[in-house]
Amino acid sequence: MSVTARDDAARGGDAEAGTERLRGSNQSGLRAHNERAVLSLIRRHGALAKADIARRTGLSAQTASVIMRMLESEELVLRTKPRRGRVGQPSIPMRLNPDGAFSLGLKIGRRSAELVLMDFVGTLRARERRSYRYPRLAEILDFAAGAARQVAAAAGPDGQKRIAGLGVAMPYDIWSWAEEIGAPADAMAEWRSVDIVAELEACTGRSVNLANDATAACAAEHVFGQTGSADFLYFFVGAFVGGGIVMDGDLVPGRTDNAGALGSIPVPHPDGGGFDQLIAFASIRLLETILAEAGQDGAALWERPDVWGELGEVLDRWIAIAAHGLAHAILAASAVYDFECAVIDGGFPPEVRARLVAETAQRLDGLNRRGLSPITVREGTIGSSAREIGSASLPFFARFLIDHRVLYADRG
Repeated sequence: MSVTARDDAARGGDAEAGTERLRGSNQSGLRAHNERAVLSLIRRHGALAKADIARRTGLSAQTASVIMRMLESEELVLRTKPRRGRVGQPSIPMRLNPDGAFSLGLKIGRRSAELVLMDFVGTLRARERRSYRYPRLAEILDFAAGAARQVAAAAGPDGQKRIAGLGVAMPYDIWSWAEEIGAPADAMAEWRSVDIVAELEACTGRSVNLANDATAACAAEHVFGQTGSADFLYFFVGAFVGGGIVMDGDLVPGRTDNAGALGSIPVPHPDGGGFDQLIAFASIRLLETILAEAGQDGAALWERPDVWGELGEVLDRWIAIAAHGLAHAILAASAVYDFECAVIDGGFPPEVRARLVAETAQRLDGLNRRGLSPITVREGTIGSSAREIGSASLPFFARFLIDHRVLYADRG
């Protein structure tokens, strides 16, 4: 689940690469750090035996044994089937216990909010969703308080005691998008001064960690997805489009935590009428507008992000517009860094994602790429829940894992 370390298991790379930051210490005063290092390695590799953990962390066999016994007694790890070698006693790999810890994840979007319960291996156990015309603070807090109680119940009495906290993914400066989402400026202004972390802690009774929504989605793909790359651009097409950047296995935040602001990349209009930002081309808000112009109701886009039904020529038109914008954005970004691939995901059904990726790749092939390294376009593998999964991983990093400083710098 480490965002700042190369996830070798997901990318099939060298298992030793990037493990230096997961090195342990034999000093007893650093037991908590050592436990985090061990849990992070087990998460990365799926299952590891005591000898493997000692070798990868640099801990002594005795220290590794003590830590493994401690984690097992706390029910954070489980034994798997013994692995027999050529000589000696069989080794017993350990894996994370799905019921060993839980977390809550809240996505606050411009048109919908969703709260999920996630187990220790990243499986969503329960979820609640609410859509709206625009986010009102009081409505969001009311939803968070009720949904947190409801989804937590799915963990059972014992599991509720193991909930590590609430992670929140939302657009930074959400108040600045009032005009684009058709919201009254004064209604959105309430977000400017609120301490959302304190408010959510008060109404849910949980500790709260906060991250940018697109960054959280990128982290979910990087950690739980099957992208197979250590260097990729990431686009998440929601109400608007946002993104993230993974370079050499690390999710990169940038000097001011604003790297990967891909929605702001200038894109030329097809008719040669100047430029606009990518958000003007790739957004579900644009699709809703096109539907309204055609006399159709776009409410289902927000209520059922995985099932849109038959949208016909309207969807065809939107995919063409979005693909044009994404292709030019990928071209521009690949002139700055030689990414291996561009990953596209969003709040839409998998079949829409497949069509959008195929159209984007085709349009990218038609652009002048002289002097640039090859870059492929791939589908995201998490889907519309990427922001929720990314947010739900925040408490795990805060409590159990190494190293969360890149993604999870708290911002209230």
